[in-house]
Amino acid sequence: MRRRPIPGSSGFVRTMSLLGDPVLHGACEPVTDFGPALSRLIEDMYATMYAAEGVGLAANQIGVPLRVFVYDCPDDEDVRHVGHLVNPRLVEADGIEIRGPEGCLSLPGIEAGTTRFDRAVVEGVDVDDVPVRVEGTGFFARCLQHECDHLEGTVYTDLLTGLRRRRALRAARRAPWSG
Repeated sequence: MRRRPIPGSSGFVRTMSLLGDPVLHGACEPVTDFGPALSRLIEDMYATMYAAEGVGLAANQIGVPLRVFVYDCPDDEDVRHVGHLVNPRLVEADGIEIRGPEGCLSLPGIEAGTTRFDRAVVEGVDVDDVPVRVEGTGFFARCLQHECDHLEGTVYTDLLTGLRRRRALRAARRAPWSG
């Protein structure tokens, strides 16, 4: 795994796993070791997410099949939500369903209209194994659902159907990063 330091950060930028990488398509394992390695992983995930200019990042997107994600995401009222979740579970997803543009750091430059619920609640623990409950609406709810999907081995293109799916997958095959 390639790593490079990011200035002004204690984390390292890691190489992003891209669509088609098997690590993105399998369910992640629960975290059982809450030691220094987990803290380093979370720092690296933030550094990688910021370097890629994303709003969320799951551990498997950097090749680590563990149930961890980080986020720095606004909601629809422009309130910024920053945090991480270890062993998260999507416990509620409700409200109206909204189709909106969705992208992914593992499919750089590709977006597609994806349907998500307007409200989501995720429970898990933090880096110190302390219980955490996060509720999001709007764009932040979309982010929470997206990152939870990653940990189950689902990429947003898996949720698409018909023409939207064909167009997104065609764009991925033609992308310069596609192998």
